[in-house]
Parts: sequence; C-alpha cells; structure tokens
Amino acid sequence: MTSEARNISHTVSEFILLGFPCRWEMQILLFSIFFMTYIMTLLGNMAIVCVVHWDRRLHTPMYILLANFSFLEICYVNSDVPNMLANFLSQTKTISFAWCLLQLYFFFSLGTTECLFLSIMAYDRFLAICHPLHYPTIMTVKFCCSLVIFCWVYGFLWFLIPVILVTQLPFCGPNVIDDFLCDLGPLLDLASTCVPIPGTILICGTMSSLLIFATFFYITGSYTLVLRAVVQVPSVAGRKKAFSTCSSHLAVVFLFYGSIMVMYISPTSENAAGIQKIVTLFYSSVTPLINPLIYSLWNNDVKAALRKIHMHKN
Repeated sequence: MTSEARNISHTVSEFILLGFPCRWEMQILLFSIFFMTYIMTLLGNMAIVCVVHWDRRLHTPMYILLANFSFLEICYVNSDVPNMLANFLSQTKTISFAWCLLQLYFFFSLGTTECLFLSIMAYDRFLAICHPLHYPTIMTVKFCCSLVIFCWVYGFLWFLIPVILVTQLPFCGPNVIDDFLCDLGPLLDLASTCVPIPGTILICGTMSSLLIFATFFYITGSYTLVLRAVVQVPSVAGRKKAFSTCSSHLAVVFLFYGSIMVMYISPTSENAAGIQKIVTLFYSSVTPLINPLIYSLWNNDVKAALRKIHMHKN
C-alpha cells in the first residue's frame, strides 16, 4: 500500500448493498422466490450428507467427497443468501464494515474450497477409471479424509492475504455497493476512488487467476484422460455408466467455472452491474441448488439408499 493510502483513515463504518432495487411488491416476490430456492438447496444437500452418513455402503472415497461437497454447498449459500434475504425486507440495506469483510472472507474461502474439492473429485474419478487396479490401494478412506482436510484448510488460507490487504484499504466514501453481497470487485472500486491501489488489484487478480486456471486446467486434463479411457471400455454398460458419472461431474465444473471466470479473472473488470449481479447470483445461489441433482440425486446408489431410509422410516 502507498504512503498516501496509509494516511487516509476509514471514514466508512458501513456499506449499503443495493441488491435488486425495485418496488416493494417486487421485493416481496423476489424474497419468496429466493427463500424457496434457499430452502430447497439446504434440503437437497442435507439429504446427501445424511444418506452418506447413514448408509455404510456409501462410506467410500467417492461418496465421502460428495458428502463433503454437499456440506460445502450448505456453507456456501449461508455465506451470502441469508443476508440477501434480509436485505429484501430491509429499508436501509446496510451492512457493517466488519461484517462486510467477514462475508467477503467466507464467501471467497468457500469458493476456493469448492475449486479444490472439484479438483480432488476429478482426481478420484481419474484413478477409478484410468487405474482401477491401483485405486483401492491409493484412494483409501484415510487418504481421502486427508485430502478433505487439505481442501478445507488450504481453502481458508488461500484468500487470507487478499482479505487482509482489503482491510488495509482506505474507504473514504462513497459506501454504496451495487450488488447483493460484499464482492471483491466493488470493494476495490470503492477504495480506488480514494487513492490508486494498483498493487492490491494486481495481487488479488493474480491469486484469483492462479487458483481458477490451475484447478480448471487440472480438472479438464483429468477428465480428458478419463473420457479417453471410457471410450476404450469394451462393455457398453460399463462405458455408459462411466460416461454418465463423468458427464455429470463436468456439468458442475463448467457451470461453476464458467461463471467465476467471467467475474474474477480481473477483479475490477468493467462488468455491467446488472450482468455482474446475475452471474454472481448464478454461481452463489443457483449452482448449489442444482449440484445435488447433477451429482448425487440421479446416482443409482444414492437413490437406492434414499429409498431404503424412506422404507425404514415407514
């Protein structure tokens, strides 16, 4: 940070999140829609976590990763959606400076963790399909749990430096964020109206790009090898099952990465405010809703386990 930036103190104690400005009736309608989406997201992902926990046949690396991924999605939507729902009913739509930065940290840390989980899940499918004989000895439950711990710990460490840098930035006004959460780009834009911050922008952009591209190319590379191996499977049934699993994983990858690449390769890219909010809403609220369907609820093992639990309760 420049000496000029250090000499400017924080005059902003809170931010105003504009969200989706519209008439009060429309605010209530949007609140109802997103509230139902939020509840469905929680129920879908909680169902996967519970069924993996209760059914011992699903205590395998693949389903342990899926359960953790679903738990991650629960945390992810809770980092921004409850505040967004409260803003629909709020007249002031304010968020404190400290709470804003806390939301920024958890939102991006959970997003980083999701990138790492998608990479680990791609590695799991690569081993299972390309090296099936070695899979049981390599991907043990103990090793899988170590990978899970790595994803959670490293995910929350990676974005620590950018958040610390943001806390040191001067926010001298204005304090209006044209979004429904404390996003990195709008915060950097507000700070840059006080003093130039090219160093912080460069560091944030570099760390975001490095994470996104490294994990994306690893995932696409892994699935390229997987799909090549699937084509060579002699059994039509085996080929269909492997391809179904891989295609569902790839669908999640492209939905998630397609949206975050638009937003965070350049944190201060000149995205139109409306488009920016729609893209952010898509990967922060919509993808956690459809991920359970794509990943697990169409999975025969998971559906069988759900039916078994349902019959047992009846």
